[in-house]
Amino acid sequence: MATDLFQAPDYYQLDELLTEEQKMVRDAAREWVKKEISPIIEEYCQKAEFPQQVKSGLGEIGAFGPYIPEEYGGAGLDQISYGLIMQELERGDSGIRSTASVQSSLVMYPIWKFGTEDQRKKFLPKLATGEFLGCFGLTEPNHGSNPGGMETHFKDMGDHYLLNGAKMWISNAPYADVAVVWAKNEEGRIHGLLVERGMEGFTTPETHNKWSLRASATGELVFDNVKVPKENLLTGKSGLGAPLMCLDSARFGIAWGAIGAAMDAYDTALRYSKERIQFGKPIGGFQLQQKKLAEMITEITKAQLLTWRLGVLRDEGRATTAQISMAKRNNVDMALTIVRDARQMLGGMGITGEYSIMRHMMNLESVVTYEGTHDIHLLITGFDITGISAFKS
Repeated sequence: MATDLFQAPDYYQLDELLTEEQKMVRDAAREWVKKEISPIIEEYCQKAEFPQQVKSGLGEIGAFGPYIPEEYGGAGLDQISYGLIMQELERGDSGIRSTASVQSSLVMYPIWKFGTEDQRKKFLPKLATGEFLGCFGLTEPNHGSNPGGMETHFKDMGDHYLLNGAKMWISNAPYADVAVVWAKNEEGRIHGLLVERGMEGFTTPETHNKWSLRASATGELVFDNVKVPKENLLTGKSGLGAPLMCLDSARFGIAWGAIGAAMDAYDTALRYSKERIQFGKPIGGFQLQQKKLAEMITEITKAQLLTWRLGVLRDEGRATTAQISMAKRNNVDMALTIVRDARQMLGGMGITGEYSIMRHMMNLESVVTYEGTHDIHLLITGFDITGISAFKS
């Protein structure tokens, strides 16, 4: 079993920008990842299996709903603390971070923001501890980047709603106890519904044969005349803006998480470059390898500054959707470039499970696509700076 030797790079002494609480939260998550994730993650990725035993640990370190108020079981932390936890989890594995960010931003967040007090008390404490696992149903087979075109719909049957449709590429779906499902009512207005495991007609077939996020459970949500109690409607907000608010929170977490994957690849490549001898000296002494490492630490540092500032703005309630999109797109693209360069530095060893790099590379190929593709986020920025939408003819 490999020992986790990770040392986090901080080239600009950015720790000085963090509060003592933020550093304590991050360090606790870092140590948990070293102890509970690093020793098992390669095995679970090879098996393409989600390690369900980590759910309670994620709850204990506050990874589920860290910014949810304590009265509902959350840790009541700020947004930068949330980001730092996501960074550390993705340093371990993108799939583990996905599990936590879906639970936090796509399940707990909408229940907290849009749900009733009864819904908050029923679901949030169990989601916070990991007793319940949740998922978020927005993407459909025919509607990925255009969620407003969704076909999943529900009818008011008097004493309940009748839900029909399907969602796909849903993280946590196979094991979810509750799904936050977005569907259109008879007038075509989008609403959120809480669909619970065991409701007749509700199934969650697992998606197999993935080469990416193999330690994260992915599946479909299928609704065949599902009777949803009226008290399970999220009444606080409707329209497409509601799920997009959830995605803002999730994308913020991804922007931090991608840095974790990049940091791990950089740290691995740096250590390897000092140990691997070729032509009579460590490969870290050759110009092209130093170029790669210097560019890696430069891009990581830029991304750290970008996300820290975004976290400050988000804590102040001033961060915009477009700013979050920029950070998500930039940081995931940065991380992909770094893991690819790091893989080259390790040569053939870089493709083996002895090192984390190839796993990070495969995972990030999903992260660059989900919750807004690389190109869609470019167009969000383009719309923001020009005022002209490229999404409509």
